[in-house]
Amino acid sequence: MGLVRPEKVTGLDRWWRAHRLRTGTGEAGSTSTEHAAPDDAPRAAPGDGKQRVRGRRPAAWRPRSRAVVLVAAGLAGSIPFSNLAARLRAGVDLRDVGTGTVSGTALFDVAGFGALAVAGVCDVAKGAVGPVLAGPERPRLAAAATAAGVAAHNWSPWLRGAGGRGISPALGATVVRDWPGTVTLALGLAGGRLARQTGLGSFLADLALIPVLHRTRGRAGVLMGAAIVVPLLAKRLMGNHRPARRGLGVYMERLVFDRDPDGLGRATR
Repeated sequence: MGLVRPEKVTGLDRWWRAHRLRTGTGEAGSTSTEHAAPDDAPRAAPGDGKQRVRGRRPAAWRPRSRAVVLVAAGLAGSIPFSNLAARLRAGVDLRDVGTGTVSGTALFDVAGFGALAVAGVCDVAKGAVGPVLAGPERPRLAAAATAAGVAAHNWSPWLRGAGGRGISPALGATVVRDWPGTVTLALGLAGGRLARQTGLGSFLADLALIPVLHRTRGRAGVLMGAAIVVPLLAKRLMGNHRPARRGLGVYMERLVFDRDPDGLGRATR
C-alpha cells in the first residue's frame, strides 16, 4: 500500500477556508450550520465595524434625535432658578442687584441660604439634563449638549441675555459623566472662597479642567472640558455690560479675576 501524500496547503488556501468559516459557507462551499451564526443573533450593519461591536445602543427612554437632546439641554439650562427664587422670596430681580449677575452669590445676598440651597440644586441638576439624555454611548453629543446647557444658563433668553457664570450647570454635567471634572471645579470654587478670590480660584479650575479630563477620559474628556471652559471664559470676557473703558488690561482683569478694574463685579456661580 502506497503512502498518501499530504495535501499541500498554501497561505491562500488557509485564508480562503478561514473566510468561509467566518461567513458560514463551510469548507466545501455549501452552507454550514456548524459555524453559522444563529438567526436571532445580532448582526452588525455594513460599515459599522468596530464601532458597532464596542458601542451600545442608547436606552429606549433616551431620544435618538440629536436635535431633541440639544434643544432639551438648552431649554433646561436657560431656566433662571436663582432669579425665580429671588423674585419669590424677596421680590427682587437679580439683574438689578450689584453687578447684575444672576447667580447663587447674588441670591444669597438678597434671600439667604435656604433659597440658595434650593436654587443651587436646581441649577446643578439642569446641567445634567443634556449628558443624561445623550447617554454614555454618544460622547460627542453629550459634550455638545453640555455646551448648549451652560451657554443657555450664561445668556438666558428669559432674561434678555443675562445670566450667571455657568459653574453650577457645569458641575451637574460633569457629575454624571466625568466626576474628576466636578472635583476640579468644586476645589477651585471652594479654594477661591476661602482665599476671598473666587474669580481667581474658578479661573485656575477652568485652566486645569481640560488636562484633568484628558488624563482620565482621553479624547472624550477633552471634548467635555472644552464644552464647559469655552462658554465659561467667554462669559467672563463679555460680562453683563460693556466695560467703562476698553483695553487689554481691562479684559485680562475680567478673564482672571472676573471683575472690572474699577472694582465692579465679582466671581459668581
